[in-house]
Amino acid sequence: MFRLVSLNLNGIRSAADKGFEAWAEGVAADCMGVQEVKAQADTVVGRFDTVAGMAGHFHYAEKRGYSGVGLYARRRPSAVVLGIGNAEFDAEGRYVEARFDTARRKLSIVSCYFPSGSSGELRQAAKFRFLALMAPHLKALASERELILVGDINIAHKEIDLKNWRGNQKNSGFLPEERAWMTSLLDEIGLVDVFRTLNPHPEQYTWWSNRGQARAKNVGWRLDYHLATPAIARHAKAEHIYLDQRFSDHAPLVIDYDFSL
Repeated sequence: MFRLVSLNLNGIRSAADKGFEAWAEGVAADCMGVQEVKAQADTVVGRFDTVAGMAGHFHYAEKRGYSGVGLYARRRPSAVVLGIGNAEFDAEGRYVEARFDTARRKLSIVSCYFPSGSSGELRQAAKFRFLALMAPHLKALASERELILVGDINIAHKEIDLKNWRGNQKNSGFLPEERAWMTSLLDEIGLVDVFRTLNPHPEQYTWWSNRGQARAKNVGWRLDYHLATPAIARHAKAEHIYLDQRFSDHAPLVIDYDFSL
């Protein structure tokens, strides 16, 4: 069994202060994608570059204390790819891909942090630019390799994926254009929303606002995903959103797959 975790840390130092590392030891993942590391190499190396026996591979933002993604893996990858080849977004540290290639399978596991557009029109425009780049990138990758992308996509795909969908139809994260992009990723490119294949139930959220007791009332959004090529998605056996401890404004998303690297 292969256990894969996704977690937006909202700062790796902050998450560590809240018990993230001890939890990671207990969850016994084979790989873990993290987003919003909010740290650079001078903080990570020697402190967070290994967690729960897994070696970390990081794509840092140029701006200190901003963005950044990591991918922890128990097995050494055959290759690591940082960035998508776009100067604007690679400077923000949004994409790390670990490749695990064998004679029978070429597999990429990606940790990705999609931009948020909630701060205003300029960032929403940047988010749309990122989406426009990622669709062909993922299509090309999926045509050559098996793929699981984990991360904070900052889009709630359908009405079931957020509590107050009626009041959020004009807000970033639930805009029609964003939802249509996600639909095309699934229907046209053929990626699978793995969590939803295992759990069709409402009120399954991974992010809550820090305001208005949103988490206590479960007024949330499902923004964190595993997106996989169909051959890999068919191996998914069990899902779990971990809610017992709070390391971040996001919850860890854990999925078990019936294969090994």
